[in-house]
Amino acid sequence: MAKRKWSAAVTTDSTHPPEGLFTKDAATIARSLASRRVSPKGPASGMRMLNFFINRAGRGLSATRRHELERAKALLSERIRRQRERKRTAKGPKRSRSRRATR
Repeated sequence: MAKRKWSAAVTTDSTHPPEGLFTKDAATIARSLASRRVSPKGPASGMRMLNFFINRAGRGLSATRRHELERAKALLSERIRRQRERKRTAKGPKRSRSRRATR
């Protein structure tokens, strides 16, 4: 008997990307996956969804579809980076601890 894959048991019900989202252009995919409606925990959650889809679709993806999905990953990654930078600058610069000489 064939062993079942772990992904067959995934039953996450918290987020649902719109039907046919992964067949659209990269900008639309990235924008939708970064939205609060689809990814309530932020764009990183959308990135995990996109990676999961790419990994599960695997060999069934055409080269052009895979390229478009990789572009969506790059756009989403850029959005995550910008969001992290905004959070970092909102908190202010990190202060370095002063080093005290030990004697």
